[in-house]
Amino acid sequence: MKVLLKLGGTLLDDPASRNSLALQISAALRLASIVVVHGGGKQMTRFLSERGVESRFVGGLRVTTPEVVDAVLKVFAGSVNKQLVGALRAAGAPAAGLSGIDGGLAVAEQMNPDLGAVGRIVRADARVLDALLSGGFLPVVACVAGGDSGSDAVFNVNADQMAVACAAAWKADRLLFLTDVPGVKGVDGAVLPRLTPAAARELIRSGVATGGMQAKLESACAALAAGVGEVRIAPGAEPGILDRLLREEACGTALVQDEAAE
Repeated sequence: MKVLLKLGGTLLDDPASRNSLALQISAALRLASIVVVHGGGKQMTRFLSERGVESRFVGGLRVTTPEVVDAVLKVFAGSVNKQLVGALRAAGAPAAGLSGIDGGLAVAEQMNPDLGAVGRIVRADARVLDALLSGGFLPVVACVAGGDSGSDAVFNVNADQMAVACAAAWKADRLLFLTDVPGVKGVDGAVLPRLTPAAARELIRSGVATGGMQAKLESACAALAAGVGEVRIAPGAEPGILDRLLREEACGTALVQDEAAE
């Protein structure tokens, strides 16, 4: 089984949480072939604030000036990635850190000039993931993408979108979003155990799912459309969450194709 695991930056900001997840991922390598993609927005905001740089957002996306691009490399591909790789290696996992720039894993184009170097992924090539996995390594991918062939552009990309692009290119069986929320909530505030793309779109249309959850649902629907078998949004801080998910225990919210959910 091929599992793409996306870790939210909030879960990685606390050393205890990061180390717990690292231990779980190391143990899970016996059950599945795993690729990890991670965010780090909270760490990025703090890094910029400490240097007197105000974080500006448009439509939930961070305006990425040349100064912020430098921070993107230092934080996402640097400190956040290497801290996670270090925790995984300490837990016994042969982790190897990289970004979408490496091996042409993720190629992006500018999304909107008003956002600066925020990228939309237009192409992904999983050969670098396959090469690392075949060599016995655990790929750990930071949400930074490169430009097209012949370009030295660097793009800040949404970590959920990076996860979807990698999952689709790698032909993952499952995409697991480990987050700081218990799952997708319905109108009554209760966590929904199962959702189809149609139901997810209705939550967005009705205004029940907004902001970060809206973006996550849109990414989940894109992953299903790209051929990923199942997507699950689950609480990353729950004890033993990864083992429970891999053993198909009901937890969080599963997003599946319409016919499979009926």
